[in-house]
Amino acid sequence: MLEARNLTVEVNGRIVVEDVSFTLSSGEIVVFMGPNGSGKTSLAYALMGHPAYKVVKGSIIIDGEDYTGRPAYERALAGLFLAFQNPVEAPGVTLEILLKSALNKRLGKTDLSESIPGLSSRLRSEAILLGLKEDILARDLNIGFSGGEKKRSEILQARILKPRYLILDEVDSGLDVDGIRLLADYINEVVGGGGGVLLITHSPSLLKLVSPRVVYVIHRGRVVLSGGIEVAEKISAEGYSWLR
Repeated sequence: MLEARNLTVEVNGRIVVEDVSFTLSSGEIVVFMGPNGSGKTSLAYALMGHPAYKVVKGSIIIDGEDYTGRPAYERALAGLFLAFQNPVEAPGVTLEILLKSALNKRLGKTDLSESIPGLSSRLRSEAILLGLKEDILARDLNIGFSGGEKKRSEILQARILKPRYLILDEVDSGLDVDGIRLLADYINEVVGGGGGVLLITHSPSLLKLVSPRVVYVIHRGRVVLSGGIEVAEKISAEGYSWLR
C-alpha cells in the first residue's frame, strides 16, 4: 500500500500541499483532479522524493515502511514510479541506456551498463506497440521529441520497469484519441496485474475507460471533495467555478 498521512509540503517557504491523506492499494486506481496550480504535481513530486518539495508535516508510507525522509532512488527501488507531466530532457542519455541502467540498479548490479539479455528486442516491441518509431530508443532522452512522443516514452519506461505503484501526472495531456486508449489499456493492465495507479488528470474521457476507487479534488493544496466517478462527472459538467 502507498499511503500519505496528513501530508503537508513546502517549496521555497510556501505551503503547496496541506494535510492531504489517501491510501492506494494493489489493484486500485486513485484519481486526483483540480484546477491548474492546485497542488497536484506538487503532491506527486513530494511522493517521489523531489528534494525541492519538503515534507514539513505528515508521512509517506510504502508497504508499511516510512519513506518520508528517503531519497527518490530508494522510493523507486521500493516500487514507486512517477511519469512526468513535463518530462525532462537528458542530453547524452538515450532511452535504452536509461532503462538498462535502471533495471541493473534494481537487480543490485554495480555495473549499470551491463547488457541485459533480450532487453533491446523487448524495447523495440514495446515501442512499436505504443506507436513509437524504433529509432527513439537511440535518441537522447526527450531531445526533439514531440509532446505525444514524450508521453508515450513515459508509458514505455513504466511498462519496462513494472513499478508496484505508478504515479501518472497528466500523462494523458498531449495524447491523441488513440494515445488515450493506449494509456487506459495500460492502466487497466497494471491494475489487473496487482499494481496501484495514482492518476492525476483533467480528462473525464480517460476516466470513462478506467474504474477508479475514489476521485479527489484538490484546490489550493487541500482536498476539498472526494467521491466516486460522479465527482469527475460534476467537473466535466461544471468545471471548477464552484470552487471559488
